[in-house]
Amino acid sequence: MSATFRLRTAVAVVLAAGLMGAAAATAAATGPGTGNGENENGADAGTGGATASTAPITPGGPSAAARTNTVTADREQVRQWEEFRLHGKVTGIKAGTAVRLQQMQHGSWKTLPATSVVNRSLDYSMRVKLGIRGVNRIRTVVAGQPSDPVTVTVR
Repeated sequence: MSATFRLRTAVAVVLAAGLMGAAAATAAATGPGTGNGENENGADAGTGGATASTAPITPGGPSAAARTNTVTADREQVRQWEEFRLHGKVTGIKAGTAVRLQQMQHGSWKTLPATSVVNRSLDYSMRVKLGIRGVNRIRTVVAGQPSDPVTVTVR
C-alpha cells in the first residue's frame, strides 16, 4: 500500500469554512499576522464539546500576554467521515491570519489540507471529516503557534 494512499485514507477530508468577509480574505492573501504562545488546556463546560486553548508564557511585553487561541469541537464522537465543526476564538491576533488544522498520526503532528481564516470578530470555523477510527487528537495552529489538542472519537 503506498504512503500516499495511506495518507489519503488516514487523513481527514477537511473543508474549511471561514466566517469572514471579502476584506479579511484580501488581508489573508497579502500576508498573515504573527503570534506567540504556549499551550494551556481547558474545558468548555457550557457546550459539552472538547476545548483547547493557547495562552502565552513567553516574555515579550503586554501584547504577547494578550494572545490566545481557543478551539472547541461541536461533538466528541462522530461516525467515520461524518462532518463536525471546530469553532475558535482568538485574541491578540490580526483578522485575516491563517488557521491550519493538524492531526496526531504515529506520534507526530501532520498538517491536514485545511485552512480557515480569522474573521473581523476574531473567530474562525472549520468543517472537518475524519477517517481514522478511534481516538483522534486534532489541534489548530494560528500564527505559527499550536493550540492544545481536542479529542474526537471516530466510531
